[in-house]
Amino acid sequence: MAMPASAETTGSARGILAMIIAMVSVPTVDGIAKYLSADYSPFFIGWARYAVAGLAVLPLSALLHGRKMFPSEHLASHAARTVFLVAAMTLYFLAIARIPLATALCAYFVGPILAVALSVVVLKERLTLTKGTSLALGFVGSVIILQPGGAIEPGILLALASGICFAFYLIATRRAAQRSDPVKTLAFQCLVGAALLTPQAVLSWSAPAADHLLLFAGLGLISAVCHLLSIIAFRLADASTLAPLVYAELVGAAIVGYLAFGDIPDVVTLLGAAFVIAAGLVLLLRPSAV
Repeated sequence: MAMPASAETTGSARGILAMIIAMVSVPTVDGIAKYLSADYSPFFIGWARYAVAGLAVLPLSALLHGRKMFPSEHLASHAARTVFLVAAMTLYFLAIARIPLATALCAYFVGPILAVALSVVVLKERLTLTKGTSLALGFVGSVIILQPGGAIEPGILLALASGICFAFYLIATRRAAQRSDPVKTLAFQCLVGAALLTPQAVLSWSAPAADHLLLFAGLGLISAVCHLLSIIAFRLADASTLAPLVYAELVGAAIVGYLAFGDIPDVVTLLGAAFVIAAGLVLLLRPSAV
């Protein structure tokens, strides 16, 4: 039975809000990872992110669902979303080892654009004027903030491939999250993600120092909360609605950069952030049009 229009609109608004909170919060994890990268391999940090999250999420899922702690439906979509996410993260780590972060981000943010196109073709979602406007505002804002260069090199291709994988992750998440419990979905992601990254972690293993344990705990727990919020968002709203909100990550990155590393945003960055914020507000204030 289809939901009444008012209930669907309310659900969409909640999904948009959950996605905005998740995307603005994700750079906190990136900030911790950046700090830890001075002493640990990015591949080890990536594995630790999943492993610590799993230590929290797996017992919670077992407590809530017993033996049925993992999803039993749409397993192909659950597996695909996890593989795409791990691939996107690994490719991105390889990219930023070769090219500046700003250049890598510019190539990576092709993901939301591709995700909107895929949502129309694969998920048969409507591409409305509101969605298109939000996507355009987010893209313009990201370009203003990143001020990309024009050089083409292997690192850029790696970042582009990361963005493409992230787009497929967004689509697979929408399909997997529609009928699966969010905690079960996240438990599956943590277990499979940690397993896929274990070989990289073993090859780059470093025993965490005692004064870094709290940071590793924060890395995993904050990541788990952000992923849970995004999964809930995809249960409530279309992928084509949520994809442009990925650009809100740039705003969070600017805030974390200022508070943690003393990076002061310039006028250009603030202008770009205004476009990104406008992209989110367009969707949040007009949920009935998405």
